[in-house]
Amino acid sequence: MIRAVVFDIGETLVRDDRYWASWADWLGVPRHTLSALVGAVTALGLDNAEAVHLLRPGIDLREERRAREDSGHGEYLDETDLYPDVRQGLQGLRDMGIRVCVAGNQTARAGNLVRGLSLPVDEIATSEEWGVAKPDLAFFRRVVELGGAAPGETVYVGDHPANDIIPAKAAGLLACMIRRGPWGNLWGNDPAILHSADWRIDSIIELLSLLSGSSEWS
Repeated sequence: MIRAVVFDIGETLVRDDRYWASWADWLGVPRHTLSALVGAVTALGLDNAEAVHLLRPGIDLREERRAREDSGHGEYLDETDLYPDVRQGLQGLRDMGIRVCVAGNQTARAGNLVRGLSLPVDEIATSEEWGVAKPDLAFFRRVVELGGAAPGETVYVGDHPANDIIPAKAAGLLACMIRRGPWGNLWGNDPAILHSADWRIDSIIELLSLLSGSSEWS
């Protein structure tokens, strides 16, 4: 029985368009250049922050984030950043009696921005707040604590195989691959990922049917 579902943030609940566009503008490079570099480094198995280091070798990202915030150009989210199925999907899961939480590799500021959206969820946490980031298994132990259920009763939903699906399974959770955003589309049909994930979905609405037992594995 599934008692908790925990969602990744970027490209699972929230589109990253604004995030990377704002970094490109801050660095003074074309948005497409940074976007393409993010895709390239991630396809190589590197952290997407390496794209910024390619453009500005030696940059201190923590200091640069602070400078952006001090200048009024820090992270920002509003309703337009959410994927259109998010509110309905999260509320539907809660209506099923499932505990719904959010936990991703984001800053504390991003966590507060997500909280400001008043999503129908029970808890929200970020890697910076926890002091541990995916794919570290310690992050997923915190996910289990956040969900308040046993690992085998907890589903982690994310778009990135190496950060979400594989470590979630290694930590004993159920894993659901959502096929959207660059990484979900890049790896969503990979046989190895399909073998690793318990489910593959294109929308959170699909998860409602899967967990209610009315749909076959996709």
